Amino acid sequence: MDFNDTKEEAEFRARARAFLQANAKPKAGSRPVLRALGVDAEGVKACKAWQVKKADAGFAAITWPKRYGGQELPPIFQVIYNQEEDEFVTPKGLFEIGLGMCIPTLMAYAQPEQLERYVPKALRGEEVWCQLFSEPAGGSDLAALRTRAEKQGDEWVINGQKIWTSGAHLSDFGIIVVRTDPNVPKHEGLSFFFLDMKSPGIDIRPIHQMSGVKHFNEVFFTDVRVPDSQRLGGVGQGWRVSITTLMNERLAVGDLQRPDVEDLIELARHVKIDGKPAVRSSAVREKIASWYARQQGLKFTRFRSITAVSRGETPGPENSIHKLVNASKLQDIASYGIDLMGDAGVVVDEDLAEAYGMFQSALLSSPSSRIAGGSDEILRNIIAERVLGLPGDIRVDKSVPFNQVPAGKR
Repeated sequence: MDFNDTKEEAEFRARARAFLQANAKPKAGSRPVLRALGVDAEGVKACKAWQVKKADAGFAAITWPKRYGGQELPPIFQVIYNQEEDEFVTPKGLFEIGLGMCIPTLMAYAQPEQLERYVPKALRGEEVWCQLFSEPAGGSDLAALRTRAEKQGDEWVINGQKIWTSGAHLSDFGIIVVRTDPNVPKHEGLSFFFLDMKSPGIDIRPIHQMSGVKHFNEVFFTDVRVPDSQRLGGVGQGWRVSITTLMNERLAVGDLQRPDVEDLIELARHVKIDGKPAVRSSAVREKIASWYARQQGLKFTRFRSITAVSRGETPGPENSIHKLVNASKLQDIASYGIDLMGDAGVVVDEDLAEAYGMFQSALLSSPSSRIAGGSDEILRNIIAERVLGLPGDIRVDKSVPFNQVPAGKR
């Protein structure tokens, strides 16, 4: 691993840090942002204003082509900016899916005139995008989806349901994978489209989460018409296009989340056990040391990916490892922090709870971290098969036409 910036990387890092210092508050000593931004009018406004600032300064799409507002720099420069921005409190939660997953998929498959129309507006936060993948009957198996599309002239008519769609209620456009041929094996009968989320026949129903937010949604499609010109990739090639999106998603969801070990140490200095600060307990210190070791392992695993990107190489499976370990660590630290608070751990009010309710909020939202971007089970399979070289899971439905795969009663 190489921990040192090149001359160009160091200069870019300095520019990014100067921009952030002039436009954002340092995270150290600042009140943490606990709820997903963009779920109310104030959050949407803050996210859009910050996106415009980033776009004007050239930091909104560092690797994108210049003709769309990017800088056409190598991916390592995006990594550097992300590292610097992580030290500041900035509005997030509205554009990560669109800019990190949807637009890169369009760039790989859409027509030039479509890119000219959609990419610049997404970059400046004028239009919001969502990803319509998961379904109630599919679980972690995306290829088991049942939402269907039938060709009628120059249009496709979509019927079905998606679920857990982040930000659908705030989105202008979305990408969607649907089944266009049930007579072939499940991976071969899929096609991929982008669509207008205001199209007739789309019904969006927010899901009330136990953390208090309504960020996820159910989305129902009833005879929704999509032009064939908005198909990405060939008919029946939707799985290949989906893999492009999923690879970008795993990169986007693997970042460190709070509370982290430093937050737990700070909490242990304030709460007491037997009248003394919890941090003085050897049992507490042992727990903290264990998570610190895990966090350092994640840090240097991430550096392996960064080093590969810096050399122009394709990162290996490190992001799957990082995401798998990080999600469970977040849940464990949040749970332990609440235990340290004792009876006060039940207080969720951000103005009354220790650490502004950071631990409580994280525990309530953490289950989604172990599902989004690939569930723990999916990631373990990836690591087992692609890292350790173990035999793949037996997939009895792999070569069976989808309409012949046994299904439960509906």
